[in-house]
Amino acid sequence: MVVINFLNYMDRYVGSAASPLIQKEFGLSDSAVGLLGSAFLLVYAIAALPFGYWADRGVRKVVIGVGVTIWSLATLVTGFARSFLQLFMSRAVLGIGEAGYYPAGTSLLSDYFPKEQRGRVMSVWSVGSALGIAIGFAGGGYVADHFGWRNAFFFAAVPGIVCALLAFGMREPLRGSVEKRGPALAKTYDASVRKFVELMRIPTLRATILSQTLLYFVLASNAFWLPILLNRRFDMSVSQAGLLAGVVLVFGGLIGTLGGGWLADRLGRTSPKAYLQVGIAGFLIGAVFIVIALVAPLTMGGIPVFIPAFLIAVISIYLYQGPFTAISQAVVAPSLRASAVTVLLFVSHVFGDSHSTFDVGFLSERIGSLQTALLITSPTLLIIAAAIAATGLRTAKGDVEAMEDEWARRPSPEAVPVRAS
Repeated sequence: MVVINFLNYMDRYVGSAASPLIQKEFGLSDSAVGLLGSAFLLVYAIAALPFGYWADRGVRKVVIGVGVTIWSLATLVTGFARSFLQLFMSRAVLGIGEAGYYPAGTSLLSDYFPKEQRGRVMSVWSVGSALGIAIGFAGGGYVADHFGWRNAFFFAAVPGIVCALLAFGMREPLRGSVEKRGPALAKTYDASVRKFVELMRIPTLRATILSQTLLYFVLASNAFWLPILLNRRFDMSVSQAGLLAGVVLVFGGLIGTLGGGWLADRLGRTSPKAYLQVGIAGFLIGAVFIVIALVAPLTMGGIPVFIPAFLIAVISIYLYQGPFTAISQAVVAPSLRASAVTVLLFVSHVFGDSHSTFDVGFLSERIGSLQTALLITSPTLLIIAAAIAATGLRTAKGDVEAMEDEWARRPSPEAVPVRAS
């Protein structure tokens, strides 16, 4: 699962690392380059709806296998693109494939491990995303610079095809098998469009989804534009920019993701609101240091300035990942956990990051500075995200208890009539 999550993010960010060369070859504006990122994210959000529905009603390992196959083939095809339209279409199809993985994968992990361990488990799983972004930047940038940007996509596609075949052989646990009370079910039929809407009525889940909507804008826009920003600000080559971004992201992402999960599980022994508090603190600290990173020189008097500030910003922002996933799964019944992730993906990507790369590119063109465009958007949205997440602090404990009581009242498998799949 960690390896698949690694490939999930590597395939996304290879395109970002190679974007300066793609922009040059096709003569694209900043907004057009941003539109390639938006094509992926918007399709990803929409495709999550049917895949999330399938994951809560079907066999999750099959959903994952299908998704990995689609995104790996889409990455391969991107390397053969000969026009902007072909690039746009291949990145859009990438979104379809990746939408098949996250809801099913999160639900599967939640039935492997009890809630007391999920902060750390989700953090370890999320390490794959940090590594994927780093290798996508560093490896993709190196291959693009030395062997051409098309080969960077070929480099990213092959491991995914192998993992797609392995995914079909994963163990499929019963839903609710690690809950302290309630049944363990092989099949559930709770997922529906109405249930998708009703999940937003859970206050704690709503707080995490809305705060992550703003966070995703920041993450996507900064990650996508970072190689180009480094290229322009510090006159770095594509491979140098990709390597710097990759190294800082992998160390910062690992420290923040693992530290956030460990800290939340430790503090969460007495109250589940600790899972929100860890993320909120990270957003606020990240807002300060992302400003410093965006305005700081590379060095000052021979002392590194940009890299340490960038590293602290990454660590802080990534603290949320395991804790927010854990609390989101804890307030939702096992039969609807993929649906909860689906709602997150749909809302956060449609309203958050699907347009963020284009928005920042458009703003950059209008004001004449990519750096200023990121300064306007990033810290502001991180502070608002922290405020929205804080609205879930008073409801976290009650929402977790309500879910446990509801699942405990569910009939045992023997009492449920068998339905055809």
